[in-house]
Amino acid sequence: MAEFLDDQETRLCDNCKKEIPVFNFTIHEIHCQRNIGMCPICKEPFPKSDMETHMAAEHCQVTCKCNKKLEKRLLKKHEETECPLRLAVCQHCDLELSILKLKEHEDYCGARTELCGNCGRNVLVKDLKTHPELKNKRGRKGIEANSPPKRVVKTVQTWTSCWP
Repeated sequence: MAEFLDDQETRLCDNCKKEIPVFNFTIHEIHCQRNIGMCPICKEPFPKSDMETHMAAEHCQVTCKCNKKLEKRLLKKHEETECPLRLAVCQHCDLELSILKLKEHEDYCGARTELCGNCGRNVLVKDLKTHPELKNKRGRKGIEANSPPKRVVKTVQTWTSCWP
């Protein structure tokens, strides 16, 4: 049956913009013009009886918390991807704050220092995740001349002792 429908000749309905089988076209066209209307905004076909509801539900203007006015149907996407007041998480401390304040907060938060549990040095929070990798670039055996001196903690640990 599906093959039969695929092989049928069709015509494009001027009202709903759908391909309709030729044998059914005349009756479809009469019904469609009487009952189906094209939304003037989104160009989607809707029953004429539902057009007012569609317009109110999808195309009414709403105001986002950032004071931008947009269609109701676009609000969710705006809030998730474009709104300057959308929330984001700091990569250093997992604090949730608005995207407007994120850069300044991350710069401040990443500039704090924390003690490395392996080598005993104070390391910038923004460098904690790559701290062992930074040591690898300096070499496990020798430390470059411009590197800070080794630090002795309660147990004898060196810069290279961060490695497992």
